[in-house]
Amino acid sequence: MRTWRALKSAGAGLLRDGAYLLPDMGSSRTVLEEQGAEIKAAGGSAHLLSFEYSESIQRLDVLKGKLTKLEEPEARRQLASVAREVSAIVARDFFPGESRKQMQGALADAENAINARFVPDEPRPAHQKIRSRDVKDYRRRTWATREHLWIDRVASAWLIRRCIDPHAKFVWLRRTKDCPKRAVGFDFDGAEFTHADSKVTFEVLIASFALDQDIGLVRLGALVHHLDVGGLPIAEGPGFSTIMAGARKLQPDDDALLKAMTPVLDSLYAEYASSGKKE
Repeated sequence: MRTWRALKSAGAGLLRDGAYLLPDMGSSRTVLEEQGAEIKAAGGSAHLLSFEYSESIQRLDVLKGKLTKLEEPEARRQLASVAREVSAIVARDFFPGESRKQMQGALADAENAINARFVPDEPRPAHQKIRSRDVKDYRRRTWATREHLWIDRVASAWLIRRCIDPHAKFVWLRRTKDCPKRAVGFDFDGAEFTHADSKVTFEVLIASFALDQDIGLVRLGALVHHLDVGGLPIAEGPGFSTIMAGARKLQPDDDALLKAMTPVLDSLYAEYASSGKKE
């Protein structure tokens, strides 16, 4: 009765037994949260629902509609802003359902739209088993990928130099059909190493060379996956994406870009690896 009186005095509308509606405002949320806490303290159960996911999806739709008018850093900044909001919603969404799935899909669609606008020719996932490779067969090789590096390609090139082929030489292709015959291709359709099912190229390289016991690389792979093909946000994602976009503007070519991004990736890996050991 105390809860009923409190909701009635707040102007809540009765939808059906046990379900009350208030406008989506901060004061309304406070009222409902207070009553929910009181119900739970008395041994009952209460669920607070809102249309926050729908609002975020609408913002993403607006963003996709104006991509042709935005520069890449601003488009990614707006996407990161929505992603942060979604992370906050997810943190208090204790009863996930269809709305969260729709939100995940909307984030992935927006990320893909931005990549299609600013990073064209992304590879399509190949449906094939990932074969085990021996690093001894890939030493002092020439590796080739598409020019104008973005997240997956710059991270994959860093991984190749760090863990597979320390003396690797890279060729940045304007057209993938011009890939040298003896070069090891990565991250383009038909390349030896590229997207496979749900894995991006960075993750395929980790699996191919049995590097998946390294928690630092696995966590870095999750970040690359999120930024390349979407999914639930990762805290470092917006910052890394912004740094990458800025570096692409500052560096004169892809060799310089890889050199500039190497200490950034080294730092991320070091933190991920040390955090994994602590856990």
